[in-house]
Amino acid sequence: MKARQQGVALIIALIMLLLMTVMAVSAFNLSSTSVEAVGNQQWRSEALAAADMAIEQVIGAADLAKSDPVADEINVDINRDDIADYVVAVDEPLCVRAKLSSSAPPSSLQLVGMSNSTWNTVWEIVATVQDADTGASVKVRSGVRVLLSDDRKNKICS
Repeated sequence: MKARQQGVALIIALIMLLLMTVMAVSAFNLSSTSVEAVGNQQWRSEALAAADMAIEQVIGAADLAKSDPVADEINVDINRDDIADYVVAVDEPLCVRAKLSSSAPPSSLQLVGMSNSTWNTVWEIVATVQDADTGASVKVRSGVRVLLSDDRKNKICS
């Protein structure tokens, strides 16, 4: 009886060792998947911040009352180490709506061939950040209102 039990103990020990190995491998896989998910979330948050910074830069630099809107690529340094972390592609600002301003005209003087009307225009600015390694991308859409003269509105906001 004793001789028959010695082989069973070895088999049970091997089965237990196999189960513990499977548990260790699955715990490792689960933790590495969690690390990847956290890394992806961090990239997404930084890319959104980069896109917002680029849009703010475009809004601050754009003087639609004087210059035409253009598309641009903006380098953004998130961690302020003087190295561009993200390249943000900003589409050409698009005029989506124009409404005659209800405010008083800028001048009571009406010149021939000129209008004293001002327009509240709404512009859509779209910024896209793309990760070259993974192909993941983030797109941010923002709007800004700009007061334009009648002549300028007719020229750039049809």
